[in-house]
Amino acid sequence: MTIRLHNTKTRQREDFAPIDPENVRMYVCGPTVYDRAHLGNARPVVVFDVLFRLLRHEYGAEHVTYVRNFTDVDDKINARAEETGRDIGEITEETIGWFLSDMGALGALEPTHAPRATRYIGEMIAMIEGLIERGHAYAAEGHVLFSVDSYAEYGALSGRSVEDMIAGARVEVAPYKRDPMDFVLWKPSDEGLPGWDSPWGRGRPGWHIECSAMADAILGKSFDIHGGGNDLMFPHHENELAQSSCAHPHGDFAKVWLHNEMLQVEGKKMSKSLGNFFTVRDLLDEGIPGEVIRFVFLSTHYRKPMDWTAAKAKAAEEELYKWALATADAEAGESVPNEILAVLADDLNTHGAITALRLMYREGQFRELKAGLQFLGILMPIPEGDLEAHYYILDYETYRPVIAGLLERRQKARKQKEFAEADRIRDGLASAGVDVKDGPDGPTIRLEKSFDPIALEALASDE
Repeated sequence: MTIRLHNTKTRQREDFAPIDPENVRMYVCGPTVYDRAHLGNARPVVVFDVLFRLLRHEYGAEHVTYVRNFTDVDDKINARAEETGRDIGEITEETIGWFLSDMGALGALEPTHAPRATRYIGEMIAMIEGLIERGHAYAAEGHVLFSVDSYAEYGALSGRSVEDMIAGARVEVAPYKRDPMDFVLWKPSDEGLPGWDSPWGRGRPGWHIECSAMADAILGKSFDIHGGGNDLMFPHHENELAQSSCAHPHGDFAKVWLHNEMLQVEGKKMSKSLGNFFTVRDLLDEGIPGEVIRFVFLSTHYRKPMDWTAAKAKAAEEELYKWALATADAEAGESVPNEILAVLADDLNTHGAITALRLMYREGQFRELKAGLQFLGILMPIPEGDLEAHYYILDYETYRPVIAGLLERRQKARKQKEFAEADRIRDGLASAGVDVKDGPDGPTIRLEKSFDPIALEALASDE
């Protein structure tokens, strides 16, 4: 199977060929751990979890290394500690636990490695020293800054020119910077702030150097895939690429760059000021299953903006419930259906995968449906009290000819302009728990929880 991915760096969809098929390596930027993960934070987790599953299927679970970091040293964390009076370590430990729990509820597999930035300070200092030695960084007033004009390809990833970036900047330029675009690799720490001894005095790393050092330490100077939300493309990923390329000029850093689009809520950007900001935990506590949140995410291609709405969540829950009932007694197929793998291999077309699942449900392919749901992480558990309901759904194959006959009678009545008869059949099907939707390709059928085979038989026998 050939996997094709849209590489942000080349602006093209490319056949994926790992550097080493025995060790396929992927790095995805993780959270800064000072608070609960909001809904937008969860989208890249779900997107790259699907890619992780696909790579494991193609190359073998033991041949895929997935790294997703925790940024546990950051000014936002420092501010939260000052605001609450709590210890920084206590805050980060609690927040990491929250994140893993919430993402687990969304069906995300834990990555191979989940490094914490504070455990790689030595590697960061060593990388910074190397950048200074090569003329790509300089020390000034306790800071160390990367010299952007020392890297000719700066801006290539995000497609921005340095001139445009400077013109668009509206921030005060620190006096110790040689150039407005230079960015911090190391900064001094006052008493009371986290800090480590370094050649430039007690201080702490800048944000961008953290991921470069952790990726290098765990995955090496060249690896296959770097992912994250497109809000990270500039400046974070641009700066990562620049400093890593200069630190290791004979390495490629990331071969393929993938970025997911942003999330909206009810058609608007998520914002506390608009009152549409919420965390993953908020939704889970409202009783929305993690599989539903994941399903809504996967319903939109990762490179398109995703709009979370209450209506989508409700429809997703109803559909997943029916699929869960339909597959309750089915033994999952031994392999992931080819229809699912083929669309996922085409730049992670999760929308296409869900379309394939719908066809399996309509055609009663419940073994294949269950295998596909399990692979995508959206097989919803059935509440114990609802277990008996699934038997009605499993009768679909038995009653499909009966339903087809009634639909044929309804269509015939409509052609003969016997609309009262057509409506009677439609209403009778609805009363029997058979939902019929007319579409350009003909009617589609879904069985409701209330499916009543006796009522269906009575309708069919009523000529």
